[in-house]
Amino acid sequence: MALFKFRAANQWVGGTHNQATIRDFYGAGAEDDTRKPMVFDLDEPPVLLGDNRGANPVEYLLVALSGCLTTSLVAHAAARGIALRGVKSRYEGDIDLRGFLGLSEEVPAGYREIRVFFSIDADLTDEQKEELIRMAQKYSPVYNTVAKPVPVSVLLDRG
Repeated sequence: MALFKFRAANQWVGGTHNQATIRDFYGAGAEDDTRKPMVFDLDEPPVLLGDNRGANPVEYLLVALSGCLTTSLVAHAAARGIALRGVKSRYEGDIDLRGFLGLSEEVPAGYREIRVFFSIDADLTDEQKEELIRMAQKYSPVYNTVAKPVPVSVLLDRG
């Protein structure tokens, strides 16, 4: 019952613009296709040869991380009976584009570092707020996927 399989599909539109679609998933022992498709436009800013038709993929990674850490934090706070008035966070990451552009084999193609800053409005001490942040890290699937190596297979679809 606890095993889930989430899916996304992507199609190139033109230039650096492409669209990802989310709809169905497998979970709780069954296929779930009850949601309407959700379409996400991805593009690059003009400085990276795009037309700003959407956030770029590395920005979507920050968005995914933000949603998952926040969801984990508030869910585990609620499970412990902790009343939150508000939770805000901001995310920033450093990328040297020489890796992405293939200009240097010594430069990684991805983020070198990601920094997350939480602001929690609750009747808690700073130590208790930091414990909530640690719980968010411990239980966030996106955080753990980004922070720890996970196998990723990239294959030609022959079907």
